[in-house]
Formats: sequence, structure tokens, C-alpha cells
Amino acid sequence: MRDVPRQLEELAELFEGRTRLVEKLAEQDDPLGSAHDVIRTLSEEEKLEALNAHPAIGARRLSVRSAAEQGTDDEPETLAELERLNREYEERFGFRFVVFVNRRPKSEIVPILRERLERSREEELDTAVEELVAIAEDRWRRS
Repeated sequence: MRDVPRQLEELAELFEGRTRLVEKLAEQDDPLGSAHDVIRTLSEEEKLEALNAHPAIGARRLSVRSAAEQGTDDEPETLAELERLNREYEERFGFRFVVFVNRRPKSEIVPILRERLERSREEELDTAVEELVAIAEDRWRRS
């Protein structure tokens, strides 16, 4: 029998917070294996909660995992552009930009963020939640 409280704690670390998504995943026998199915059942409010728990790309205050994943590509121009684009993204879509960085430098994320700003809100919400799952899957494999 699985230890749900322990599983909740581990999932909360992978997903950057104890959200309703994490609580629903903890009820699954294979949380990450069923994550794509679970996110299809989430309300928009639950998706937004999960996305907004994640730190912004280029943020100054990050979890240990996010800091390691985002690297130290801290060119002032890149950070300023990410801050500006993150703000534009959140104003346009109403939720945080989430992308699987996969240890790429922040300078490589700028064009991705620009491209995703051109999408519809519906497309972007679906993409962002899928990216959140990809991040958690990668974190699990590396732990």
C-alpha cells in the first residue's frame, strides 16, 4: 500500500507546491504515468493553480531544483528581457509561463517565450500544463 502523505510531499517538490493537481496525482498508483490523464480532468482554476505555483523563468528567488535547472546564464540583458516577456505573458494569458528548460541557458528560452506569446490562450494553457508535467518527469528521473 502506498504512503499517500509521503507521496504528496514528493509530488509537491516535483511540481513546486501542494496544489489540487498534486493531491489528485497522489491518489494514483502511478502518479507521473497517469499525469497526462489527470490534467485532462482538471478545471481551468486547478490548472492555473498548478502553473502559478511554479517559479518564473529568470526569477531571483527559486527553489534549489529550479535554480539548478535554470542555470547561471545571468546576462543582465537576458534577465531584463525575460522579466519583460514574463510580465507580458502573464498579462496576456493570466498565468505564469512554464517551459521545460532542460538545462538550456536562459538566452535560449527568450525566443521560445516570444513564440508562445503568439498563441491562443487555450493552446498556451494546454502547452504550459504539459510542460509542467515534463519538468516533474525529468526531476523524478534525476532524483
